[in-house]
Amino acid sequence: MSIQIDSIQKTFGGAPVLKDISLTIETGEMAALLGPSGSGKTTLLRIIAGLETETSGRIVFDGADMTDVSARDRRVGFVFQNYALFRHMTAAENIAFGLTVRKGAEKLPKAAIEARVRDLLAMVQLTDFAGRYPAQLSGGPQQRVALARALATEPRVLLLDEPFGALDAQVREDLRQWIRRLHEKLRFTGVFVTHDQEEAMQIADRVVVMKDGRIEQADAPEEIWTRPKTRFVLKFLCDVNVLEGRIEDGKLLLGSLALPLSGEKVEPGPVDVLLRPIDAQMKRTFGLGQLPIEVLASRPKGGAVQVLARPEGWYPDPINAILLEDALPTRGNTYYMSLDRAYFYRGSDRLPIRIDHHAFS
Repeated sequence: MSIQIDSIQKTFGGAPVLKDISLTIETGEMAALLGPSGSGKTTLLRIIAGLETETSGRIVFDGADMTDVSARDRRVGFVFQNYALFRHMTAAENIAFGLTVRKGAEKLPKAAIEARVRDLLAMVQLTDFAGRYPAQLSGGPQQRVALARALATEPRVLLLDEPFGALDAQVREDLRQWIRRLHEKLRFTGVFVTHDQEEAMQIADRVVVMKDGRIEQADAPEEIWTRPKTRFVLKFLCDVNVLEGRIEDGKLLLGSLALPLSGEKVEPGPVDVLLRPIDAQMKRTFGLGQLPIEVLASRPKGGAVQVLARPEGWYPDPINAILLEDALPTRGNTYYMSLDRAYFYRGSDRLPIRIDHHAFS
């Protein structure tokens, strides 16, 4: 089922929280609402669910206007960050709850409810935990019970509010992979809120980056990463080095460097050079246009190494870089990095320029 968010605005006490949000989430798509605290992502999720009322705008499910439809009648499954399980009910009873409270023609026979619960317990790999109470389950199984309960009534949309925020790192990673596989199997339409960039990029088909009640960018994860549309998106996705320089006479003046530029003509003045650690292209050997850096500290990061390095004589501040090797580099050793993949900004405006290494040859 598709979700159309049409010009949604929301104010609290006269203060705008959502500012003219428009977005379409396609049938079977998993979308992540990603942003810092106060960006409006949870408010938007609650408006989709019908738990919050918009100030203006419309929510449309598959062409049907849901704006004035109650949360109960929207047939939306909602998973809260704190699980919100009933403490006095077993895992099986929690999962069955939404089915047991149905009225009239929607109410299922007891045998059908029990069969549905068995199927869901098997799907979330908790068959052996059916009789346990929430207090007898750790965070990961509790969250899977909450997911199964949300899916029990066969909702048209599954909404998740920071579903893994209260879990430790390894459990979060396991659940991310599990929910991604579950989505690939069931292909439900899903929307989840997170402030975790890695989580959004790993789970979502589309990442919606929000800031101050507006959408900064809504694209596939690979598009968000390779072509960030704003300075905020670029900086929010990872820890970015920001080097302060100037542009004069077609050159980038950066510390002691004067690097020739290519691209469009840009007015002289200050410029920020934004470089992601992975884009530093840190290497052991020197190449055309590369700059020397001295290793100050390093630590393993996945199959790579995160390095803090000091530019050797060309810039005063340390730089974070990623070395695509397993072995930790020796402190004090010289490596080399590049500015080829840097982004150039003046305020919020990206400048259409790059380092011209042809001038070095």
